[in-house]
Amino acid sequence: MKRIAQVLLTIGVLSFAVGAPAADPPRKAEAAPSASALPKVEVHKSPSCGCCGAWVEHMEHNGFKVTTHNVDNLGPIKERVGVPHGKGPCHTAEVGGYFVEGHVPAEEIKRLLAEKPKAKGLTVPRMPIGSPGMESGDHVDPYEVLLVHEDGTTSVYAKYPKEK
Repeated sequence: MKRIAQVLLTIGVLSFAVGAPAADPPRKAEAAPSASALPKVEVHKSPSCGCCGAWVEHMEHNGFKVTTHNVDNLGPIKERVGVPHGKGPCHTAEVGGYFVEGHVPAEEIKRLLAEKPKAKGLTVPRMPIGSPGMESGDHVDPYEVLLVHEDGTTSVYAKYPKEK
């Protein structure tokens, strides 16, 4: 067995010396976390909500591992994570130390995780048609993804539909 290992090692060294193809150069790191580096998403939702389930599927299709918790009363969870009053339309998720409220696109969550702003999380108020989980053909109602700052104020983080 030892002899076989020595022969294989010699062949490998000779292949390298006579010009065997070099290994591929290392790739540049991506700005957004890779799917394997994405943190787990904990979703709290109503057991009967279909659009929440569709949003969970959107997250999974975008590389997130998601655990869902069916909850009859989301109020205490929204209060605990800091969703501002009137900005919490639907399910509440927790990921990477942030909350994600409503139908936020996975693209914006990946951006949030890459940029790591000092904030509580993201929210999409209302349930706009065309947002993830609320699809209706090609129609997309204009909507904004809001960043919720540590003091509870909000600012626009992204606008949809995206301009082409």
